Amino acid sequence: MQITNTILMIRPVSFRMNEQTAVNNYFMETIDMKNHAINQKAQEEFDTFVSILKDVGVTVIVVEDTKEPDTPDSIFPNNWISFHLDGSVGIYPMFAENRRNERRENILEILEENGFQIETVVDYTTAEEEGVFLEGTGSILMDRVNKKAYCALSQRADEGLFIEFCEDFDYFPVIFTANQSVGGKRMPIYHTNVMMALAEDFAIICTDSIDDKKERKNVVDHLKKDGRQIIKITENQMHHFAGNMLQVLGSKDKRYMVMSTAAFTSLTSEQIVHIENHCQILHSSLSTIETCGGGSARCMMAEVFLPNLS
Repeated sequence: MQITNTILMIRPVSFRMNEQTAVNNYFMETIDMKNHAINQKAQEEFDTFVSILKDVGVTVIVVEDTKEPDTPDSIFPNNWISFHLDGSVGIYPMFAENRRNERRENILEILEENGFQIETVVDYTTAEEEGVFLEGTGSILMDRVNKKAYCALSQRADEGLFIEFCEDFDYFPVIFTANQSVGGKRMPIYHTNVMMALAEDFAIICTDSIDDKKERKNVVDHLKKDGRQIIKITENQMHHFAGNMLQVLGSKDKRYMVMSTAAFTSLTSEQIVHIENHCQILHSSLSTIETCGGGSARCMMAEVFLPNLS
């Protein structure tokens, strides 16, 4: 299975611009609002987004964040945890110290209460002691069917640890560097999943961000070899989070490509047609979350692939 109908989402209580992640997330911008107002807007966007998903039959497990410890980015759980069909769970090392507090053991208990089976937990978090990071499905794009994993290297995605992940979970590594223009310089994109999205039979990708021609060709060749239609987006569209999408299953196994309204409005009519040839588009306004958090729809959804006995 490449896609799932079950999503874990964390409802924020202290969402704001995280100063610790802003150092290398160039998608973040300041906003002229008090923090409590920012959090309130983020909650409204979150609740609307969850309703849109549930309305089409996606199972959304919503967990309320806690006031303590302070976790301004808890709305993005896909960076610290991943769930797999064999009952295994990955726990990942985080670049920002205050993001490490997002890891909560009771999340696993909540999933088990919902009937999901957890067999093993693979914990990479000791790598933080060495200053080595790999931020979950933000850093790693898994082709679960063809057993390939794509990773754009950055301060938040270490090559050695990524290869270790691939060995542990039996994936073939596809490694590259993706850059964006910041103040006239080419700087690494902080997460793979803002420049690329993998659906069952197509891929959204900003190939312009892969400056090395050999690396770009290698990524494209892998996608084509596995039968995916490639839908290219521009760097400007990427900055509107057009790469930060996720395909999900709704009721009656209907497929949906989920994105923010900003991402949707950045797409050309031709790109929309290409996506809709494969599945229906769902979008929701996430402007406050995108502006202050530097992440979008895909970052908010942790896919649950665990076996369920209920």
